[in-house]
Amino acid sequence: MRKIRKAVFPVAGLGTRFLPATKSIPKEMLTVVDRPVIQYVVDEARQAGIEHLIFVTGRNKGVIEDYFDIQVELVGTLTERGKQAELDLLESLQPRPGASSFTRQQAPLGLGHAVWCARELVGSEPFALLLPDMIMQAERGCLARMVELYEETGGNVISVEECQPSETNKYGIVGRGPDVGTGFRVEGMVEKPAPADAPSNFYISGRYILQPEIFDILATQEKGAGNEIQLTDGMLKLAQMQDFFGYHFTGRTFDCGSKEGFIEANVAFALWRSDIRDKVMGNLQELLDTVEPAGRHRAAE
Repeated sequence: MRKIRKAVFPVAGLGTRFLPATKSIPKEMLTVVDRPVIQYVVDEARQAGIEHLIFVTGRNKGVIEDYFDIQVELVGTLTERGKQAELDLLESLQPRPGASSFTRQQAPLGLGHAVWCARELVGSEPFALLLPDMIMQAERGCLARMVELYEETGGNVISVEECQPSETNKYGIVGRGPDVGTGFRVEGMVEKPAPADAPSNFYISGRYILQPEIFDILATQEKGAGNEIQLTDGMLKLAQMQDFFGYHFTGRTFDCGSKEGFIEANVAFALWRSDIRDKVMGNLQELLDTVEPAGRHRAAE
């Protein structure tokens, strides 16, 4: 069984739901507390033992590459001022030389196409795929648990969470088969089924371990929903040849591609930190007690 060494991060999206902020700042660089969204996802990958980070970028995303580089002037200034704690923090976040790669997705043709764009960098080995909009909060990261399941089963592994049965039409839903190791065998995948037709209420939640054969499938994959090359369509074909297993993640997941999810993530990760938790809790309670929607009084008049 081949080790999971590489992880792909599709970061080419335009972030239109966060305009005007994303007019000049990639959505992946918006900060949750004091670090960008992409850093949380990379931290999860590194905790899982990932050695090589592969970013599929687009136009105006160069700041992501700069972020994962050494800022010589900043390091020099911090050194002169004796800011050792800050220097140690930056060093702990810095990828090793040669351990990060960047490639371009020239056209917005969907997640499946973004994954296919990483084929030359991944090569012929299994890899992890982490959607950067989704950041997860747990003592031990979701991907680390998925790697453990992969080591028990081989094949392909996807993270799943439970939704309300009435909301299956919002997600990609999997059929739950018998338990295997720390997960279960996946018996079918359906994109946004009506509640009456859904095989379960377990939805795919943005973390994958995939075998390299997915690249050959995506190379000839026809466009699907939204006139894009859909990863789910490719996985359905791969599932005809290889096993898929599901890992049920029970921590918290925040969709930072939405405004409400992004705000929730800021609150949750602030409350998770012992250095600012008490002050944040007090400020939040005061805001809940006093802040009213803009224009509320005028509407009442």
